Amino acid sequence: MEHTPDIDDARDAARDTARKVGDHPALEALARAGFVVSGVLHIVLGWTAGRVGWGSGGRADQSGALSTLASNPAGTILMWVIVIGLAALVLWQLTVAIGPRLGDSGVLDRVKAVGKAVVYGAIARTAAKFAMGSGSSSSSEQSSQDVTATLMEAPAGQLLVGAVGVAVIAVGGYHVYKGVTRKFLDDLEEDPGTRATRSGTVGYPAKGAVLALVGVFFVIAAVQHQSSQASGLDGALKSLRDQPFGPYLLTVVAVGLVAFGLYCFARARHQRI
Repeated sequence: MEHTPDIDDARDAARDTARKVGDHPALEALARAGFVVSGVLHIVLGWTAGRVGWGSGGRADQSGALSTLASNPAGTILMWVIVIGLAALVLWQLTVAIGPRLGDSGVLDRVKAVGKAVVYGAIARTAAKFAMGSGSSSSSEQSSQDVTATLMEAPAGQLLVGAVGVAVIAVGGYHVYKGVTRKFLDDLEEDPGTRATRSGTVGYPAKGAVLALVGVFFVIAAVQHQSSQASGLDGALKSLRDQPFGPYLLTVVAVGLVAFGLYCFARARHQRI
């Protein structure tokens, strides 16, 4: 398909603008702060998951982590800091998708950037609700079931739900691969040091395993044609707890999530932006 000169010019202008926005020092600083925010959320999530593994209550998902942070005396201020940091990551990921730099590998990286922007945006939206005093009381499990039920009603709904599950499993598998091979170091400007590298090597596979487990529940929901089988992060971790040696398995995952959070702190400093 041939492009007209006007379309090509508009596309090039959009890419140039995106690159300029992405290279702005203010956005770079805020995006790095966003990685710190992500690190804090993963550490709180890991702590919560560990407590759930040994019988304590609470939700082991992003909403539960935000609720924990929002409950402290400076909770409202902290929620707005989280919103700003994650919003910066959303904008930065969109600049990557629209105006990729030289050396980026193309369509796949741009699709991944859009996906990350959606995830960061969803968490930022939840944080904003907590900041305004209307934090969601629904768990990720309920949200997953609602999304699954909506997809089930669409034409070829089972296939759509199954495709979502396979995609989430694939993302989880990639996280495991990225951690085991230390490919995550390619995202950085320089070597972050031994401790940060070890944190990433442990953290990425742990996060990947959890994501893959969430994807498995989507596939089960598709096969059984029951949206109630879908499970978010909270449900996936609690299902792991209920397995033989579950508390120990969940403790390993919790340590991995904390390790990923610690890696995010190093990423904030060394990420290629």
